[in-house]
Amino acid sequence: MADITRRLGWRHLRGAPTAHIRHHRGTRLLHDGPGLSFWFRALTAAISEVPVDDRELAMTFHARTSDFQDVAVQATLTYRISDPAVAAARLDFSIDPDSGAWRAAPLEQLGTLLTETAQQHALDVLSRTPLSAALVDGVTAVRERIAQGLAGEPRLPATGIEVVAVRVVALRPEPEVERALRTPAREQIQQEADRATYERRAVAVERERAIAENELASQIELARREEQLVDQRGTNARREAEEHAAADAVRAEAEAARTVRLADAEAARTVRMAEAEATRSVRLAKAEAEGAREVGEARAQAQAAWLRVHGDVDVATLNALTGTRLAENLPRIDSVTISPDVLTGLLTRLGTRE
Repeated sequence: MADITRRLGWRHLRGAPTAHIRHHRGTRLLHDGPGLSFWFRALTAAISEVPVDDRELAMTFHARTSDFQDVAVQATLTYRISDPAVAAARLDFSIDPDSGAWRAAPLEQLGTLLTETAQQHALDVLSRTPLSAALVDGVTAVRERIAQGLAGEPRLPATGIEVVAVRVVALRPEPEVERALRTPAREQIQQEADRATYERRAVAVERERAIAENELASQIELARREEQLVDQRGTNARREAEEHAAADAVRAEAEAARTVRLADAEAARTVRMAEAEATRSVRLAKAEAEGAREVGEARAQAQAAWLRVHGDVDVATLNALTGTRLAENLPRIDSVTISPDVLTGLLTRLGTRE
């Protein structure tokens, strides 16, 4: 849209570089070109603004295939106005001198023209194509058919329009048909996924089997090595027992030899002690015999002397000595109890003696 300012009944227009401006006063063309800037009077000026840049036109329409299936076509056209004078003569591109806005909707008219023309050629090619082929190669076929149709359309050059490019974004069937068409592919994909899952499971099972076999082989190897270890331990134990037995035999022999030596020494010491004891006993016996003999001789001599002494003494003296000795050897008597019978007997004896 052109930029218009007002100054005391005059207007100043400043156009964009991509906008072609045509200024008429009456029947005379005063300004013609893109990106112009000029003053004008609103009451006598007729101004048109024709865009000359590339424009994108997105379109969506429905078509029917040869097997009576509805499809939605999404396409985009790139076009430009190659002849602004012709376009301004065929379409209303005039602008308001005060606001700079288009009085009509020329771009909508161009869009309708391009959309209907492209739709006509797309419907023509899709009506002769089944749905399966349209979904596979329909995008290329529709794009080529629209490009050829627009290039051969006489109305577009007559309106000053040039089609730059045609793009078909997608061809989509109805949702129910699309779901039905997706089902085989989904089933195939699911089958592939299931097959991949089964293969993965088979690989996992095979790996688990290999792991189990490795573990079993490891256990067998460990058992074999453990058996070797047990054998080696038994051999070591037997060797150790033999060495201990040999050492014990050596110690026993040494202990026996030491015991024999000790026994021999003890026997010799015992013999020496017995001999010494026998010698001492013999000496003691001889000493005791000699002492006994000497004591016996002394007693005999004393008895002989006693007998010699008492042999010269009279009988009364001997009785007195005997009584004295008897009295000396009797125990101590504190009191004497004489019964009448004893006293009678003693008195009888005394009387008899008298």
